[in-house]
Amino acid sequence: DSDIGPEPLPSTSTHVIPGTVDYGASMLRGEGAAIAQFVQKNMRVPRRGEVGWQGEEIERLESVGYVMSGSRHARMNAVRVRKENQVYSAEEKRALVLANIEEKQKKEAQVVNEFRTMLEQKLAAVESERLERKEKK
Repeated sequence: DSDIGPEPLPSTSTHVIPGTVDYGASMLRGEGAAIAQFVQKNMRVPRRGEVGWQGEEIERLESVGYVMSGSRHARMNAVRVRKENQVYSAEEKRALVLANIEEKQKKEAQVVNEFRTMLEQKLAAVESERLERKEKK
C-alpha cells in the first residue's frame, strides 16, 4: 500500500535486449553464454579435457593422432554438438535482429534527412517570397 498511483503494465514487448539471448532449455545456467563467447570470437569451443589448451594446439595434437577425452564418447559428443548448434542458431538469430535494427535505423535516418531537405527548401522558398514582397514595397 506504500505505492501511490497506478502500477506500470507488465512488459510484453518482444524486443531483443543485448545480453539476454535464449540458448535453449537444455543448457545449464551460464553454459550457453560461455559457448557463445567462443562463437562470437570465431574460436573453437573447447571440449571436456581441453580447457586450458589453445585451439591450434589441440588441432595439432589431434592431427598427430592423439584423441582428446571429449571426442571419445559418441553420446557426449552428440550432446556437445547439439548444444553448440543451439548456440550457433541463437547467435544467428541475434545477429539478424541486430542487422534488421541497424537497417531500420538507416531507413529512418534517410527519411528524416529527406524531410529535413524538403523543409529547408520550403523555408527557403517562403523566405525568398517574403524578401521579394519587401523589396516591392
